[in-house]
Amino acid sequence: MDDQADNDLLGAVSELGRRRLTRRALLRNAALGGALASVPFLMEACSNSAGSQGGGVGQYPATKRYNFVFVNHVTTNPFFVPTRYGIEDANAILNCTYQWTGSETSNVSEMLDAMNTAISRKVDGIAVSIVDPTAFNGPIERAYKAGIPVVAYNANGKGSGTNPAMAYIGQDLYQSGFEMGKRIVDLVGSGLVALFIATPGQLNIQPRIDGAAAAIKQSGANITYHEVTTGAEVPQELSRVDAWYQGHKDVKGMFAVDAGSTQSVAEVMDKYGLHDKGVKAGGYDLLPKTLQLLKKGVIDFTIDQQPYLQGFYPVVQLFLWRISGGLMSPSDTNTGLKFVTRDTVDPYLSNKDRYEGSSKQEKVITPPSTISV
Repeated sequence: MDDQADNDLLGAVSELGRRRLTRRALLRNAALGGALASVPFLMEACSNSAGSQGGGVGQYPATKRYNFVFVNHVTTNPFFVPTRYGIEDANAILNCTYQWTGSETSNVSEMLDAMNTAISRKVDGIAVSIVDPTAFNGPIERAYKAGIPVVAYNANGKGSGTNPAMAYIGQDLYQSGFEMGKRIVDLVGSGLVALFIATPGQLNIQPRIDGAAAAIKQSGANITYHEVTTGAEVPQELSRVDAWYQGHKDVKGMFAVDAGSTQSVAEVMDKYGLHDKGVKAGGYDLLPKTLQLLKKGVIDFTIDQQPYLQGFYPVVQLFLWRISGGLMSPSDTNTGLKFVTRDTVDPYLSNKDRYEGSSKQEKVITPPSTISV
């Protein structure tokens, strides 16, 4: 995000953070266990008298304004725009603040430096995207010794079984990849398939490609797949997808396991009219360009993992841990697996909103008259 966008976000939080909620309105409208409401709707339920009597948020006793740090592996990646909106909205509701830090290029050393800085500052909680199976273990343990709760989001690193984070808020990564692999088999049937991945080995996306490969193998289909590295920056990803296609024009399917690679696959599919030639394609996440090209029929699907929740829920869980004196332990939260197709993409395009990162405006969206899951 650019500096102006950051300023806009912080300005919105400053304005909303000056208003407080009653405990009843908070629990009713924030829906801590499930569905979300928008910040403006919550603000209408505020009770200024109750907030002033308690001295804290709503009717809670007076508390400090908790400060949470989010350590991210690709801080400028557009996937995390709705994640940051989720953080901002939860902070506005709960009267907290946050810092967004880490690395722009999935550099684990930079992430560890950011985490160690947060620990030395004695922040009130840390949410970290654990993209390495063991590197974050030491800092997490040091945070606990300093009385700082830590949750994982977006990537949990638990494939090694050693990650000591209190909870993971994000998608079941391996299972989502396995489900994508099954869909690849259904779509392609046989032939050469590309599986594009931005940064191999990193635990926010590697489990997906592992799951996809496992499903293809398990199916017994006559499919040969190539795993192709694209890089952490979208322009680089686009050029590498394009270059791979130029050398493999017999490809039957092109699929990706991260947001930037998925958008790049869609752009290459569009550039060469590949879907009309029988090539199948799909991937992950809800970047505006991906959604537009999905609607155009250029790709077959994208997967919604609800990145907004990956920002909102960590704030809620860290806040509850703080106000309960540690009694309310953070809990694993699966933010979902939802295939979005050409037939179901319209609501994502017609609603410009914070939940998918397409607008910084807070608003209530009218639910559909029927529900499909």
